[in-house]
Amino acid sequence: GKKIEPKSHDIQLDHVSFSYDKRKIIDDVSMSIPEKTTTAIVGPSGGGKSTLCNLIARFWDVDEGEVSLGGINVKDYSMNSLMNNFAFVFQRVYLFADTIENNIKFGNQEATHEQVVMAAKKACCHEFISQLPDGYNTVIGEGGATLSGGEKQRISIARAIMKDAPIIILDEATANVDPENEKELMEAIDALTKEKTIIMIAHRLKTVRNADQIVVIDKGSIVQQGTHNQLMKQEGIYKRFVDSREQAVSWKLANV
Repeated sequence: GKKIEPKSHDIQLDHVSFSYDKRKIIDDVSMSIPEKTTTAIVGPSGGGKSTLCNLIARFWDVDEGEVSLGGINVKDYSMNSLMNNFAFVFQRVYLFADTIENNIKFGNQEATHEQVVMAAKKACCHEFISQLPDGYNTVIGEGGATLSGGEKQRISIARAIMKDAPIIILDEATANVDPENEKELMEAIDALTKEKTIIMIAHRLKTVRNADQIVVIDKGSIVQQGTHNQLMKQEGIYKRFVDSREQAVSWKLANV
């Protein structure tokens, strides 16, 4: 691939298919993700949501069709110049056995300590880092064993803020977080995603509801696409998903 800087950050999938061990996981998917919009990908487990994100970022290559960024096939980019455009916050955060500072600086090796602190403040993790024995120089265990799930998530968000990439892929970023941490995590995600192109895999209704477009994936295909209000007028997976969530909330309230 070549070193390319795209003129825009629109993403286009054109008749994309992908199989894993002869099992088709993505089947003839076409969609547009305009620059600086939020796209939520929802659907049943095993439907192909994470695979789709992996194909967009070219962790895997498509078998058929094309993924393009800024009108250019992702296969034409060198891996470094493609990755410059993406930051990721995954459900399973990987942290290195190193200081918290270096874990955050992984998003930008040249950063100063002041920039690290600024990113940590935006990601709502400055406070808990400051309370650790060695602050930002605290060495965390392999995989971040000494931190809670919510703390690890916020460090990975600080790392992504540090990178300041134009496209953010959030894969189940709030799935494992306890309610006390959720507010801070959502604030951290808000800080990260301002003025960016967002692709989020989500199970939580409130993170999906305000997306510019919602794409429902089932058995490797797009079965519904639109805004929250449009999809609520259709019978289908999305409406059932929302109704079941709202019912679950009312059950909880009734049991209090």
